[in-house]
Amino acid sequence: VRLVESGGGLVQPGGSLRLSCAVSGFGVSTYYMKWVRQAPGKGLEWLSSLSPGGLVRDYADSVKGRFTISKDNAKNTLYLQMNTLKPEDTAVYYCAADESQTYTGTFLYQGQGTQVTVSS
Repeated sequence: VRLVESGGGLVQPGGSLRLSCAVSGFGVSTYYMKWVRQAPGKGLEWLSSLSPGGLVRDYADSVKGRFTISKDNAKNTLYLQMNTLKPEDTAVYYCAADESQTYTGTFLYQGQGTQVTVSS
């Protein structure tokens, strides 16, 4: 099983990025797929979840209205479209898979992360 994030980088405040998470070893419609992040000196923060069927999306208040989670079953890839980025969005972003929608801080599978830095 592998989850490989990509798409991070340096972006100015107000800018956009799209993160990708290429999954191998299981289908993205098998589990709840999630995005979490860890800012410097802070713990993991859950951002968004997508149900196995793709019909239920949930977002943390901190990103609601700015971030959009989606997936491409054919490419077996999870995405996170991030708009109107703020300096406080600076963090390492991880994708993860879990059997439950409930965020517990642990996951069945987790990627290695991609760095997002929002700075002018």
